[in-house]
Amino acid sequence: MPSRVHRVPVLTLLMVLAVLAALMPLSAQERPANAPPAPTAEDYARAEGFLAPAVSPLVVGGSVVPSWLPDDRFTYRSTTADGARFLLVDPVKATRAPAFDHVKLAAALGAAAGGTFDPMRLPFQSIELSADGKTVAFDVEARRWSCDVAGAACKDAGQARGGRGGAAGGRGGGGGRGAGAGNAVNSPDGTRAVFIRNWNLWVRDVATGQEKALTTDGAEHFGYATDNAGWARSSRAIVLWSPDSKKVATFQQDERKVGDMYLVETKPRPVLQQWKYPLPGDEHVAMLHRVIIDADTGATVRFKMDPDYHRATLGDNFSLTDMTWSPDAAKLAFVSTSRDHKSAVLRVADAATGDVRAIFDETVATHYESRTGWRVLWASDEVIWYSQRDDWGHLYLYDLATGKLKNRITSGEGPVTSIIRVDEKTRTVLFTAMGREKGQDPYFRHGYRIGLDGKGYVSLTPEDGDHDVQVSTSGRYLVDTYSTCERPPVVVLRDLAGKIVMPLEKADISKLVAAGWKPPIPFSVKARDGKTDLYGMMFRPTKFDAAKKYPIINQAYPGPQSGSVGGRAFAAARGDKQALAELGFVVVSIDGMGTPGRSKSFHDAYYGAMGRDNTLPDQVAGMKELAQRYPWIDIDRAAMWGHSGGGFIAADAMFRYPDFFKVGISESGNHDQRAYEDDWGERYQGLLVKDGKGSDNYEVEANQSVAKNLKGKLLLAHGLMDGNVPPYNTLLVVDALVKANKDFDLLLFPHQAHGFGIDGPYMMRRRWDYFVKHLLGVEPPKEYKMQPAPAPVRPPGD
Repeated sequence: MPSRVHRVPVLTLLMVLAVLAALMPLSAQERPANAPPAPTAEDYARAEGFLAPAVSPLVVGGSVVPSWLPDDRFTYRSTTADGARFLLVDPVKATRAPAFDHVKLAAALGAAAGGTFDPMRLPFQSIELSADGKTVAFDVEARRWSCDVAGAACKDAGQARGGRGGAAGGRGGGGGRGAGAGNAVNSPDGTRAVFIRNWNLWVRDVATGQEKALTTDGAEHFGYATDNAGWARSSRAIVLWSPDSKKVATFQQDERKVGDMYLVETKPRPVLQQWKYPLPGDEHVAMLHRVIIDADTGATVRFKMDPDYHRATLGDNFSLTDMTWSPDAAKLAFVSTSRDHKSAVLRVADAATGDVRAIFDETVATHYESRTGWRVLWASDEVIWYSQRDDWGHLYLYDLATGKLKNRITSGEGPVTSIIRVDEKTRTVLFTAMGREKGQDPYFRHGYRIGLDGKGYVSLTPEDGDHDVQVSTSGRYLVDTYSTCERPPVVVLRDLAGKIVMPLEKADISKLVAAGWKPPIPFSVKARDGKTDLYGMMFRPTKFDAAKKYPIINQAYPGPQSGSVGGRAFAAARGDKQALAELGFVVVSIDGMGTPGRSKSFHDAYYGAMGRDNTLPDQVAGMKELAQRYPWIDIDRAAMWGHSGGGFIAADAMFRYPDFFKVGISESGNHDQRAYEDDWGERYQGLLVKDGKGSDNYEVEANQSVAKNLKGKLLLAHGLMDGNVPPYNTLLVVDALVKANKDFDLLLFPHQAHGFGIDGPYMMRRRWDYFVKHLLGVEPPKEYKMQPAPAPVRPPGD
């Protein structure tokens, strides 16, 4: 007896098949008919050809680093396709000529030093021209050489000077035990240097090498000039030398009760790394006991005030830009920033007594920051102060004696971004600002001049583009380098009225274009509110076909201290964005609300909501608008990836927008600010507040709290030696995903720090593979071998 056949209606069968197809991963489905072709190993190789090591050397020239002479003349190294020459520019005469006879000098140097030198490929990058213009000096490896400009003769002038100098320590520092002279900070006159040894500050005579201790009461985790708080881990002494090279301003940093961070080195017998790493909400964080130390006697003057928090007016951790000496070294001005960054107090200390006077303070509802820094005008007893009190970053002039506002200096829309020069004699200030030139990208920097009384405002660099300005010794001339992401750099010399005195350089990108390079496409879209303009860049395959549908990948960084796009100046490569696009994607970056460079309200868009917002509403709105504008964008195959803060937003995107983002790659993400250094979270999320029920205001922002929402494909990656964002940030997310029974992928690099170092090419290849497999729906080339970055192929003359 034949078996009975159950007939299923065709419509029902089709519906079932459609549901099953929707549940299958893309790689198991039939690829869209108009999808780009599957990438091959040859495509991967072509993509590598758009990374910086390959394309940056194809840009020749377009750079001027002036070495100014007292009379405003300057020398610089000019690179062309034929080699490099050193030129001397006279702004008064508007002339530009060789600084010396290159052919004869090359011969004279060869005779004196031994060897043969190509006149257009001389073995030094900079020169020092004597005031009378008759001799030129330069370093060749370990020796200093001096030659007459006619090239008649060269002579040995002693030890090379390239590694000498430096008036103050840079950011970073710490250590104590085992630190030494290798991280010393030289005095302005170059005669001595200070360094840390066994938690104390020592001084060394540069000429004799003689060393002596300046302090003796430094103790473990209560050392002098250390900056080892959170992710800053270095042995460099954090000091500010006085102008007369007789004293240093520094601090004794108290971390004795601060909690520890631990990393374990992967070895047959694991090694524990342990250091002080305060976290948001900790009772004890790093505190600075400010001091001034006499470099001759070691006499220490302690400031008569409570210790300061390890904070800065800009950025996380302590910064030397928040201290400045008076010219006579009798006073030190500095800023104290509150733990939550909401208050900044300008103070002046007496260097002899340690007496401290508060001048004024600025307190804001969210966080105060100074994008330009501040300047004390000691001769007139005034200070230039940066404030966003009217929603834009502007400069204000205060009386240093009374602390009262005298007048505002700048005004209008568009934030001031840096102070280039203050001329106290003419009572003018040169500064850069953004968003002031109508019709241009608001992130372009431009140069301006204005009087300290707020009058005489002049736009110095109006041309469309991002401008980098360097000022002459007298302040009468400007070297202006400008470009866009599409147009290569042009360098001109200007006067103080902004008039072009003469052209200097223009970058040659003919080899870059011949290699197939195409510039990114700048664009603007509307933010979440449908009104605010956002700006970004788009990268398409160089073999773009408008008839195809390309998945869209958002390479994001949420800030709040920076954005996704980065600088707007010309660059041959921007990470691997173009390389990734070559594999069959449209890659975008968008600066969402909550990033700097615009108004204060724009920057504060997600203050206190670092996870729930994280610029994601803007990223999604912008991507959807682009897809409506360009039919070749497949918005149904949307992805995101990022590193560090970008790793935070990439995982956040997968958890909070699980139906929109299909694939995400999260590298080294700070997924929970409670597991990241105190300064970061407390600046942008506010102080940690517990609710009495076992939770706090940080929990809802942490990625592991929403990990259960994951639907798409997620790759997590972290270095186990990451002392910046400890790997426990990612492991917290891993734990939550496991508990939620979610599938995900994980890459751990046993020996890598925050940037992955030598494992970077492997991570890049795995990133490409992941998107090819899960967005394009095809298998990538099996274990494609990324080529190691070649030794820089320098342009001729370099």
